[in-house]
Amino acid sequence: MLVDSHCHLDRLDLSRYENGLDGAVAAAAERGISTMLCVCISEENKDRVLEIAESYPAIFASVGVHPSDVEQELVDVETLKTWAKHPKVVALGETGLDYYYTKDKAAFQRESFCNHLVAGAETGLPVIVHTRDAREDTLELIRAHASPESSGVLHCFTESWEMARQALDMNFYISISGIVTFKNAEELREVVRKVPLEKLLIETDSPYLAPVPYRGKPNEPKYVREVAEYIADLKGIRFEELAEISRGNFFNLFKRANA
Repeated sequence: MLVDSHCHLDRLDLSRYENGLDGAVAAAAERGISTMLCVCISEENKDRVLEIAESYPAIFASVGVHPSDVEQELVDVETLKTWAKHPKVVALGETGLDYYYTKDKAAFQRESFCNHLVAGAETGLPVIVHTRDAREDTLELIRAHASPESSGVLHCFTESWEMARQALDMNFYISISGIVTFKNAEELREVVRKVPLEKLLIETDSPYLAPVPYRGKPNEPKYVREVAEYIADLKGIRFEELAEISRGNFFNLFKRANA
């Protein structure tokens, strides 16, 4: 059974399903996707993310503030730790640095990222990291503030092998989305070939980044199967083997999901 290790279920286009999110979850289950991590991006959507996780036994949640949603009034470490007490919360984030869209907020992003890393270390929860055009700062802050025991994941990874290697050395996982199926993603495919199977996660990041052959259409968790099939081919292993390994990796990283 597959896991979608990163999705935004509160943002899905549910118009194709008569029974809303129940329909999307059922459609995913029909394709072998049994578990999902619904990821929080702001204080504004936190309650909805938690509500979704409460409604489905095999859907878990994170809590945190995406770098593009960071404001001057930052969420502090103690508040993050309070949010993280919810029993369905298995991670902090998504957090991180995005200098592509919001470099003007770089100082606030770095402080917010530090808060999440410290909260993760103090709660023993892994941190979900978004990084774009900020390789050196991302690695520097992880090195300075993350716990190597609870660690975390660089989600929707599109960076260099050198960045992946340094993150792996700090016990972080690498998560791959449907971008790996895009025609212009050969550099990413080379990274995927090198990432150890025991540190690999698979995601949709839905409703964004639908894999080929659905590129350009709304994404949803059921399409994580296409990502998994593609990665299995890249790694030269059977799909069933990749599904089993990536599922095990999910529960190894997000340990609270085992409770």
